[in-house]
Amino acid sequence: MTQKSTDLRPKIALFEPDIPQNTAAIIRTCACLGAKLEIIEPCGFLMSDKRFKRVAMDYFDKENIKFHKSFNEFLKSKENQRIVLMTTKASVAYTKFIFEKNDTILFGRESAGVPESVHKLIKNRLMIPMKNNKRSLNVATSVAIVLAESLKQTKFL
Repeated sequence: MTQKSTDLRPKIALFEPDIPQNTAAIIRTCACLGAKLEIIEPCGFLMSDKRFKRVAMDYFDKENIKFHKSFNEFLKSKENQRIVLMTTKASVAYTKFIFEKNDTILFGRESAGVPESVHKLIKNRLMIPMKNNKRSLNVATSVAIVLAESLKQTKFL
């Protein structure tokens, strides 16, 4: 059995997202750039939230989003696949990393990132360099930046 070409594209995973507008914006980015989105529950909002619907508009397509009930379920689904964690605690810039076609790029919660236990499990940890010791970018902006680089490197863009 062969994989569909869309299965080989980079994937974006969100760890327990808690801001509906950011998740909706990421849904639009993934839809427009052809990336699969995976959401690790629980979410800090309902998909029926009016703020979510306003930003997601007609880009919310459950066919292109995979929901995982827990981080453990997500990990099991990634057996023999590479997970890349984006974190402000990393020392390697995303531009110095060689992305592969089937990578899953994991982003933490807007309010807290990912727990230390997740940090310890993920070998590939990257950051977006920022000036003047700023704390972090908006997660939707970060997804767009890193996804574009991944797509460029893997010749999907």
